Amino acid sequence: MNIRLNQVVPIPLKDKLMQRHSDIWNSDVLFTKGDRVKIKAPSGTGKTTLVHIIYKMRGDYSGTLCYDQADLRNIKADTLSNFRQQNISVIFQDMRLFTNLTARENIELKRVMTKPMYDEQMIDTMAGRLGITHILNQTVATCSYGEQQRIAIIRSLMQPFEWLIMDEPFSHLDEDNTAKAAALIDEECKKRGAGFILTDLDEDTNFEYSRRMIL
Repeated sequence: MNIRLNQVVPIPLKDKLMQRHSDIWNSDVLFTKGDRVKIKAPSGTGKTTLVHIIYKMRGDYSGTLCYDQADLRNIKADTLSNFRQQNISVIFQDMRLFTNLTARENIELKRVMTKPMYDEQMIDTMAGRLGITHILNQTVATCSYGEQQRIAIIRSLMQPFEWLIMDEPFSHLDEDNTAKAAALIDEECKKRGAGFILTDLDEDTNFEYSRRMIL
């Protein structure tokens, strides 16, 4: 699945964004399957807005955004649900975990609500790699932000996807834990032949990017 943005500009940010150069906003951009895209996004330029637009969580923008040839605005709810279950996974900046559920329950809920990519044992395998096995049975409310971020990363990898959309996915992790998380994501994307779009404030060397862009 390709993702195409044609002259997309978030309406609430229109006046601000028109005063600066962007490789994304008000441009024609095509992301093709397998692309590994780093979008450097200074504060206030709409990186979370971009993620929400791509995932159709908001529609207050001008221009068009298409999945392949389908205009996102015209995609029906059941088709959109299928896209989200099979084609696009997201690591949100605010993580969007259920704080009253355990870490394991949050991850398992994602696993069983989509066409299962892995069996339940993979939760323990990935948790071991990211160093959070000891908190799997704790409620998310009792976990640190760094632990929650790793829960969100594992959750995103439980479903099939052609695209992994990441909004500051390592913002609460130290260098060592970032390296472990990036290695796991890299491995999973290669295994699926999937691409990713990652937004962040600064440059990094966590992945071999095929494109680097400025928001």
